[in-house]
Amino acid sequence: MDLSQLASELRRHPSITSKLAIGEAVGELNLGQKSIGHPGDDAAFLKREDGGYDLLAGEGFIPEFVKDDPWFAGWCGVMVNVSDIAAMGGRAIGVIDQVWSPNAAMAKPLLQGLHDAAEAYGVSILGGHTNYSASELNMAVSIFGRADALITSFDAQPEDILIAAIDHRGAYRNYDNFFAAEYKPYDELQTNLALLPQLAEDGLVRAGKDISQGGIIGTALMLAECSGVGIDIDIAKIEPPEQVGVMRWMRTFPSFGFLLSVSKSHLSAVQKRFRDHGVTAQAIGKIKHGTMLNLCLNEQSVPFWNYQKTPFLGLGKMEANYA
Repeated sequence: MDLSQLASELRRHPSITSKLAIGEAVGELNLGQKSIGHPGDDAAFLKREDGGYDLLAGEGFIPEFVKDDPWFAGWCGVMVNVSDIAAMGGRAIGVIDQVWSPNAAMAKPLLQGLHDAAEAYGVSILGGHTNYSASELNMAVSIFGRADALITSFDAQPEDILIAAIDHRGAYRNYDNFFAAEYKPYDELQTNLALLPQLAEDGLVRAGKDISQGGIIGTALMLAECSGVGIDIDIAKIEPPEQVGVMRWMRTFPSFGFLLSVSKSHLSAVQKRFRDHGVTAQAIGKIKHGTMLNLCLNEQSVPFWNYQKTPFLGLGKMEANYA
């Protein structure tokens, strides 16, 4: 494998470069890592007087994605949001949808996908906004959740191990979207998501993120920048599903996938919890001092991104939380 070529192609891929829009948006809104809600996390969190946390998140969709597969887009509207809440160590309470369509008939499969996913993940649709006079079909979904203990993007520390916990039991639905939720029993989907808040409450995970549209590589870069750390990713430890190449898997959005920063003393316990539920939990890298995300293979190491020189999220100066 040509490691330099892998790094170069991933660096230029739209799933990675599209995340640069986050920095542009937070700049216009004058937001930074110290803003209320902690921008850069998978969900905004607000501390409650009882010691727990309220969680808020939302997701908008690319019109072409919605047009290509409206039912799956509706499903993803719920799926990505419940995953964001779980990534924070939380449990979803309810979602609100915003739907635009030229007419009711075009919106029907999208709404069906929303309904089916809400039922599958055991989360209520609380209402929303509907417009049947729009020029094209599109959707956004917001979610509310709660957590007793948090998993954040800001607490990874040098010497931690990076775990990729991903359900490989699925297939690509479209683009680089790997659908591991289809045909699974509802209780299995809900039980697997509940692993994240259980790990948080047991103090077994230091930091983490839901693997988003940026895939393993983009999500790792966001985690590194938020925590003010470097990460070495060992390509030899990346084991995609059968007949899937490393390049595609590194940029894939899995329907169940999380990157977790875990201390060495908790590594085996965390891996066992996922594996007991049929979820692959690979130790794919190491957290270290610095501001560089590197791809490594055998004795070779190739720089992928230095967020100090080229900010990815652009949330301002990242302070090392372990200092």
